[in-house]
Amino acid sequence: MKGLEKLIYGILSDRKKKLLVIILTAIAFFLSLLMFPSKLVLAKMLPGKSDNTFSVYIDTPTGSSIEQTNAVSQCVIDILKDEKEVMNLELFLGQGIPLDYAGLVKGAGMKMTENVAEISVNLTDKHSRKEPSFLMTQRLRPIVKEKCLPVVKGTNIKFVEQPAGPPTLASIVLEVHGENMDEVRKISVKAANILSETQGLVDIDIMMDDIYDKYELIPDKEKVARSGLSVEQVNNILYLAFEGMVIAHKNSKDTPDQIPMFLVLQKESKTLNGSSERELQSKLSSLNLMNMKGMMVPLSEVVTIRKVKSSPMIMHKDLSRMVNVIAETDMVSQVYPLLDARDKMLEAFSKDYEIEKAGFTTYMFDLYLTDKKTGEKFLLRWDGEMKVSLDTFRDLGGAFIAALILIFLLLVIYYKSFAISGIILLGSFLSLIGVIVGHWAANLFTSETFFLTATSLIGFIALMGISSRNSLLLIDFAKSLMECHGMDKREAIAVATATRAKPIALTAVAIILGSALLASDPVFGGLGVALISGTVAAVFVSLIFVPVLMHNAKAMDFHLTHCDRGNNISITK
Repeated sequence: MKGLEKLIYGILSDRKKKLLVIILTAIAFFLSLLMFPSKLVLAKMLPGKSDNTFSVYIDTPTGSSIEQTNAVSQCVIDILKDEKEVMNLELFLGQGIPLDYAGLVKGAGMKMTENVAEISVNLTDKHSRKEPSFLMTQRLRPIVKEKCLPVVKGTNIKFVEQPAGPPTLASIVLEVHGENMDEVRKISVKAANILSETQGLVDIDIMMDDIYDKYELIPDKEKVARSGLSVEQVNNILYLAFEGMVIAHKNSKDTPDQIPMFLVLQKESKTLNGSSERELQSKLSSLNLMNMKGMMVPLSEVVTIRKVKSSPMIMHKDLSRMVNVIAETDMVSQVYPLLDARDKMLEAFSKDYEIEKAGFTTYMFDLYLTDKKTGEKFLLRWDGEMKVSLDTFRDLGGAFIAALILIFLLLVIYYKSFAISGIILLGSFLSLIGVIVGHWAANLFTSETFFLTATSLIGFIALMGISSRNSLLLIDFAKSLMECHGMDKREAIAVATATRAKPIALTAVAIILGSALLASDPVFGGLGVALISGTVAAVFVSLIFVPVLMHNAKAMDFHLTHCDRGNNISITK
């Protein structure tokens, strides 16, 4: 370690060299921070999770028939079944997948309409599969949409993966609140169009029912009575003609419950040739009921057709009417597309609305809209995994600041010096350079984006204690040399650095080897990389930058004092 001692002594003896070390360290720190706005390093709560299953949600336009939904579903199945990694598929037509982890949060269990379907896709074991599930969905999404969306115009197909962390409705959720639902719908459609044009966002959907025209068939009780029929007869024939119904039950020794017998007309018989009122009237004219006198009565004589608007689903949150606009991210962080989309919304909505931005609160990205003509107020609130990510980083940032304060207070109590405590804390904080650069380097060797995640921040917080320990070794040893051996401050710092370099390096090697197994983990890889690269940076900072600060600090001017023999330190030159 004589070479390191001479190097440190030479740096401390030359004012220009000391200034150069400080400047280079400051430049390295600020350049590492610039990797965030330049997008060389991207932040995300958790990376994609490779699982043995994923789901495909199919939403045909509101009011579509089960046959149309099935046609789109079969198109998707035909593409997926050709994948060699797909073991089996299961189609849930007209309903959601039962007891699905992601579906429980997304409300799939409540789906019971003809225009929805969900496909459960089971893959080979992830440990024996080269392609992770999140990359498979990314590859298949454009192929499936290109071929299957044209089957029924207005269809929405979404690929849903099992969440790596806390389950949310979607990666990005925009809640549009307001009392005027017609205006809320217009804002939601405009916001969805902006999200669809934002790079990095896929599977955009508006969680509201389309309002469409429908026909109600109302039995005319007076005409029914005069025709010698009953209302029950008319209702039964209507259900049989268009829906089908259970007419009897069958018992079986192999089944504990009764088996319902369902009667329905053939597809050709119950299908209308068009969607006009005339076609429906013609259909009713072809259906006849026999009255008590044995005469055949056409249904069109006793049933009134009324054209009405459909009743859409009503959604509330915190006693406020709302509509959700959702979007998923395509292997990018949620924050960057959100900021791009938010800027576009500010420009688009400013023509018709007065916009007020939320302050620095929990919902700091929210926008408050006031209609310039009517004065009606609306709220655009961002939620989903994006908000969970921001909350997580905020909480971890608070934990990091708390750790800094506690370490600083303990050091002040121990050294009775703010300057020495600041040196130790600054040296520990600079390990952030290694954490950021390490993620940038790891991204160069991975096929997918290597994000700075919540686990990465946990690793950085853990590094604070390790980095502080390195600086403590140097300061205490240099202090002992100056007080007990009367060494000059420059020489004491150089000797202390060279002497303590070996235990610092051995500690760093142990941490690096122990964290190497975590680096390849899809979820905790950020923790492993943070510990490895941050430890390397902490070693260089402790052995080069901290000695320069120690030499410049007047608080390090210790003088020869009486030392107990047991505390004497033997230095061999």
